[in-house]
Amino acid sequence: MSEPKSEPGEKPNPRPNSRPKRQPGDDRRGAIAGLIIAIVILGVGWWLARDLTAASKMQDCLMSGRSNCNVIEPAR
Repeated sequence: MSEPKSEPGEKPNPRPNSRPKRQPGDDRRGAIAGLIIAIVILGVGWWLARDLTAASKMQDCLMSGRSNCNVIEPAR
């Protein structure tokens, strides 16, 4: 195979049509995936913080010697 000759002032085109053109939506897929991952991580962190806070309050109550440390939910 021989490469096509180019004129002195012309830029050579090494492989025309070697890679398909990118669609406009391709650039946003990574950003959207990152946003979804960040939202999931924030949700898990929020849930974990609430759960650990409740467990800490329960331990504090039990360590103080109380016997009725159950949380009483108000009636609606």
